[in-house]
Amino acid sequence: MLSKSQINLLKSLQHKKFRREAGFFLVEGHKSIIEFVNSPYQIETIYHIPRFDSKVLKLSQKINLCEISVTDLEKVSSLKTPQDVVAQIKIPAWGALGHNELKGKFSLVLDGIQDPGNMGTIIRIADWFGIEQIICSEDTVDVYNPKVVQASMGSLARVKVYYTGLSAFLPLVKLPVFGALLNGNNIYNTDFGNEGLVLLGNEGNGIRLETEKLITSAVTIPRAGKAESLNVAIATALFCSEISRKALK
Repeated sequence: MLSKSQINLLKSLQHKKFRREAGFFLVEGHKSIIEFVNSPYQIETIYHIPRFDSKVLKLSQKINLCEISVTDLEKVSSLKTPQDVVAQIKIPAWGALGHNELKGKFSLVLDGIQDPGNMGTIIRIADWFGIEQIICSEDTVDVYNPKVVQASMGSLARVKVYYTGLSAFLPLVKLPVFGALLNGNNIYNTDFGNEGLVLLGNEGNGIRLETEKLITSAVTIPRAGKAESLNVAIATALFCSEISRKALK
């Protein structure tokens, strides 16, 4: 049985302020937790209900396991239907992203993405296409938000996410910046080369003007129908797919 203070701590991790203060975030569900077990992340404790024993015992013996009641799990879970197990994981200190780490590859840059579901899906897309890092504006949704973590389906364990002021950071990076805009060049005729940054903007407002000025190549996904816009996660997938397709030629 968890103490009141333990329950309060775990519940507080659903909020960005308390996650940053405590230095932890939560991951729910066996499959997602396994991804973090096999990653550089440091797992503090895995909390599980009694009937979950057989699965939990297959994890590393170095991890602290704590059996809790179904009632306590329901109190600390962010899900309407808890998944029997939740892990308390340390927020890593990746340090500053060096410009040399961006050379010879593609990275995603997100300007003001707000929807946790979109953010989690973008992380999953990046993982699928082998993109190792995502650079976010400081007002982009927190990557350790429970809904982001859940939507990433464990891919967060393999994709590093950095937050910085884009208007100051992008000019320092000597790489092409491909910006997703409605009035850009056709994505299917664009030569992406073998490295660069793919910049995508806020769900409703797109890329803000101060960031748009730093784009070196505006790119658009041609529209054949009448939809006003594409979901940002879908647009990300199309950009990553086209870059990957051309790299394989």
